[in-house]
Amino acid sequence: MCSAEACRPRHIIKNAYKTIYWRFMLFFILGSLCVGIVVPWDDPALQAILKGNSSAAVEGLPHVVNALLLTSIFSAGNTLTYGATRSLYGLALEGRAPALLKKTIQGVPIYAYGLVMCFPFASFLQLSNDSAQVINWLVSLITAGALIDYLVVCITYVNFYRACKVQGLDRKTLPYYAYFQPYSAYIGIFFISLVLIFYGYTAFGPPTVQGFFQNYTMQVLAPILYFGWKIFKKTKIVKPHEVNLVWEAPAIDVYEATFTEPPTGFWRDMLDMCLFWRKKSKQ
Repeated sequence: MCSAEACRPRHIIKNAYKTIYWRFMLFFILGSLCVGIVVPWDDPALQAILKGNSSAAVEGLPHVVNALLLTSIFSAGNTLTYGATRSLYGLALEGRAPALLKKTIQGVPIYAYGLVMCFPFASFLQLSNDSAQVINWLVSLITAGALIDYLVVCITYVNFYRACKVQGLDRKTLPYYAYFQPYSAYIGIFFISLVLIFYGYTAFGPPTVQGFFQNYTMQVLAPILYFGWKIFKKTKIVKPHEVNLVWEAPAIDVYEATFTEPPTGFWRDMLDMCLFWRKKSKQ
């Protein structure tokens, strides 16, 4: 999704993906390991990270963690807003959403952005005990929907891998080459499917209609929408030898051929951004 708006997608997106592994290792795996070392498994604390900092007797560190959590939440919200607006914009371009959402101002789908920004106000429902149930429903539905998105990504990659095999395309010739494939995709399909199946296990003890629909609505709705679209639009599943692996590649080749200077690195981009802000403030 970001590659559609990147200046040099084959260079920038490739380098960005390479940092994902280190970020997962540093912030998720290493962070969880550190917390698991200093916090007992039966500790009743609600916030394990803050409890870990307190157990480590590091003065002021809990406040630092709170600040980091706040910036992480803001970053996640910014990312999700970007993804939601571009998804609506893409659907509008394909005729699957109202044409009004195709309107852009300086490259920003303004009406799609306005529609997306209506939903953050639902967070204020958490201030009321009676309205908090609405938030719980939204969180459950959105979380299940995100898991289904990742499942579709894994399935899509498996189909892409098969198409490359059938059509004789060597993936090592592409700008980005993922290792341990397609086994990683199969592992993702397996575990995400398990999570989706047991996502709402609490709804069965004792079983309630409300609990079932709160936890399994998306799991039921997604296949209905998929097969309903197939039947209504009379579309078919694309076979590996029918997949268009070229698509917009020639247009991107022509676009990137217009650049005469070598691509800059991350730190140079950050420096240029700071200098731009400094120059703009002086004006």
